[in-house]
Amino acid sequence: MQLHYDADTERFRTELRAWLAAHRPSVEEMRAEPMTSSAHLTGWSRRWQRELFDAGLLVPGWPPELGGRNLPPVQQLVYHEEMAKIPVWRSNNPQGLDIIAPSILDYGSELLKQKYLVPTLRAEIAWCLGMSEPGAGSDFASLATRAELHDDHFVVSGQKIWTSGAHHADYCFCFVRTDPDAPKHSGISVLIIDMKAKGVTTRPLPDLIGRDRADFNQVFFDGVVVPRDHLVGPLNQGWAISTGSLAHERGMMWLSSAARLDGMLARLFQLARERGPDGRRIGESATFRDELASLYVDAQAIWFMGYQGFAKFARGQASPEHSVLKLFGSEVAQRAARIATEAQGMGALDVEFHGMGEDESGDEMPWLKRYLQTFGATISAGASEIQRNIIAQRVLGLPRR
Repeated sequence: MQLHYDADTERFRTELRAWLAAHRPSVEEMRAEPMTSSAHLTGWSRRWQRELFDAGLLVPGWPPELGGRNLPPVQQLVYHEEMAKIPVWRSNNPQGLDIIAPSILDYGSELLKQKYLVPTLRAEIAWCLGMSEPGAGSDFASLATRAELHDDHFVVSGQKIWTSGAHHADYCFCFVRTDPDAPKHSGISVLIIDMKAKGVTTRPLPDLIGRDRADFNQVFFDGVVVPRDHLVGPLNQGWAISTGSLAHERGMMWLSSAARLDGMLARLFQLARERGPDGRRIGESATFRDELASLYVDAQAIWFMGYQGFAKFARGQASPEHSVLKLFGSEVAQRAARIATEAQGMGALDVEFHGMGEDESGDEMPWLKRYLQTFGATISAGASEIQRNIIAQRVLGLPRR
């Protein structure tokens, strides 16, 4: 496969690289004020996101008044390629920027757009996403958090779990059941809930890799009053919004996943030159070399499959590649981290689990912590088991059993 971009697109790439080199936060800034959850907007992250917004480089396919440049699809692809190469996210509140803001733009009333869209894009407010529940994780249609309509307001009662950043979020984009008698895929609605409202309680959950402050939370709603005008989209039509929200989450995920996997491969090549438990260089093991070669091939396949899916999207065609990429990418990354951990032997266990070390962000995280972290990636944005069902039924056309 030969990939070529036209002259205008390459000029945009050059301009973008120069802008990022001049404006992106330094490693020292990020270490001095580390993020502690996916809704923790630090001082430097707020400044960074606003600079991107003001330059039209936050959501480049959107119009200038919403932080974009109306870029065509191919230049948006180049933008995400370049952003995936730098060691900082566009936002420390990725669910707010990548899922909730597009969903408000697509489904929200003019009131909600005016009140929440630009403040979200400019990092003035942070969000959590209320989807998973103790009895409704991957089976999202079984959610039971209830919202009863009373004239001009809803009363919400129930519980969410695995809610990233809820203890730092200002608002929750919350999926609730508004018609308990409807079939389970129906009767679901979306409400914007103020996380400081009376009756909202958050309880952080411990993290497997021992962060000082966990990202995941339990969230309890005990008779929380929500104005009726904070309903997103039509009443009882939340299922359609949920599929749209997850589509936003998966849209360009493959690029960041592919870039992270490339970083892991670079570290694996470094690991190959180190001494293993037997005193020999790890790369002298034929098994390790075979596994590393297999990972390299898989990493290239992810890039090319992603480009193929994007080409279909740009032509207005259906792109089943995204479900395959999500499944394949998360599991290849898990295999890479497992191979590295095993190669280190007992030495991999020499890791402090009571907090994040100064140099443990991004590619510097010890392999054992990285391996444990990969289990979450096989669950978020659609668990691997669910992705296999989607691929079997919607891509391969296999019948339900």
